[in-house]
Amino acid sequence: MKQILILASGKGTNTAHLIAYFNNKPIARVKAILCNVPHAGVIQVASQAGIPVMLLEKNTFYNTSIYLDLVKKMKPDLIVLAGFLWKIPASWIEAFPRRIINIHPALLPKFGGKGMYGHHVHEAVLQAGEAYSGITIHYVNEEYDAGDIIFQEKVKIEPTDTVETLAQKIHALEYEYYPKVIADLLTQDLAVETTS
Repeated sequence: MKQILILASGKGTNTAHLIAYFNNKPIARVKAILCNVPHAGVIQVASQAGIPVMLLEKNTFYNTSIYLDLVKKMKPDLIVLAGFLWKIPASWIEAFPRRIINIHPALLPKFGGKGMYGHHVHEAVLQAGEAYSGITIHYVNEEYDAGDIIFQEKVKIEPTDTVETLAQKIHALEYEYYPKVIADLLTQDLAVETTS
């Protein structure tokens, strides 16, 4: 069985959907959740699911290899960012090449980069008068939202849409597609392992 590690900073809605999805699939399981916000909702999500949580402290994360060494011992097949707002250090990307993925609530390369998360993205999309928004699932590299794109799905923006209604549409896409794309990536890995 494949092992998934989730990095999250917020309420944990995507994390909850990922846990539920893989609880019903014999492909993978969520081994642990790493969180950088001490009272984030995702910690409660993890607790209810019986999944261990590691709290990340910023200086240790960026200036030592302590967390990376612990993660290497966990041997994750995939590291999944689910609303994780810190930039991933180069040492992690080198240790897990094309093994760290992120989901972004817009159609990259538009509306990406530092500070572009959550409602900030939806506000920018609406202000720009875009006809569509959507989600982008991509590999993580050393720049914010700049890694190779794995998957995109779009949704039409109606003239009546607000930041809140657009956010709801984007969340629906995230919940539907993020688990499936993760499963596809892990299944591809299984196929490679079986044939090699």
